[in-house]
Amino acid sequence: MSETFPDQGPSERPAEWLETLSLLGDVARVRLLRLVEQAELGVGELAIAAQLPQSTVSRHLKALHEHGWIIKRVEGTASFYRLLPKALDADLRQLWETTRDRVIVSPVFTDDANRLKQVLASRRGDSQAFFGRIGGEWHEMRRELFGTGFGPEAMLGLFDPDWVVADLGCGTGDVSQRLAPIVREVIAIDREPAMLDACRKRLGKADGIQFIEADLTALPLEDGSLDAAVIMLVLHHIAEPLKVMVETSRVLKPGGRALIVDMVGHERDDYRHDMGHQHLGFNEQMVRGWAAPAGFDRSTWRRLPSSPEGKGPGLFAAGFFKSGG
Repeated sequence: MSETFPDQGPSERPAEWLETLSLLGDVARVRLLRLVEQAELGVGELAIAAQLPQSTVSRHLKALHEHGWIIKRVEGTASFYRLLPKALDADLRQLWETTRDRVIVSPVFTDDANRLKQVLASRRGDSQAFFGRIGGEWHEMRRELFGTGFGPEAMLGLFDPDWVVADLGCGTGDVSQRLAPIVREVIAIDREPAMLDACRKRLGKADGIQFIEADLTALPLEDGSLDAAVIMLVLHHIAEPLKVMVETSRVLKPGGRALIVDMVGHERDDYRHDMGHQHLGFNEQMVRGWAAPAGFDRSTWRRLPSSPEGKGPGLFAAGFFKSGG
């Protein structure tokens, strides 16, 4: 095992110093620096946490190492990287800390940090299994015997089988497909004919699904006709989400509840042009602010764990609850 610290210091020639500074002009390199400041990581782990190709990560790490920003530890055939601010030249350290403090509030760094937690949690799980600890052994044994997908599927049993549930903005019907075998009826509603046609083609033979083309701000449903509603990755397409929540509250029974899943705030402005997004995600204060005006008594909000395979912004799940009347 070896560790390498590139040469650095005030003796650098002006051109070399400017080249060192220029590395912070690339947001991908700054993101990688922030990640390896938090933990020693390999190329593969960084690729997952930053959602970048391994070849891109390797190229950036090579430049950062050559110019003294990070240290590299080699163990067998694997290389691990770390940013240790105290090991930096004083000028570099001050420059890094200033840069970090100015950009760390950006949503992209928050998303990186959340994916890093998943990477480290996975690493700890692997370590437990490797060292034969009891918890790790049981986890591996359970996965070998039963797979990994049964937990979320089993928890659908918490739904009352007599419920009528609306899938608002059903798209191609992923939510409707999961709920149809569990509840009495699913009402799949979408304003876009093409989406509803795709949903009907996929699920038209399934029992207990009704397909309706309608705007979510004017649902063709009677007051208090639903037990629950799901609004999955829809509201960022709606100019005024509060209107949808008011209408959802109207069609829910006393004691009814709505689940919203959508993106947290982000800065991917191209989504507006490429996919017609009206909003670049939502923060907790904004989402909870819909509850009272829409006629809900309680709300919950939590950020969902980031999937290492996901390429989009982070997601949240929010629950809206009406009193029992």
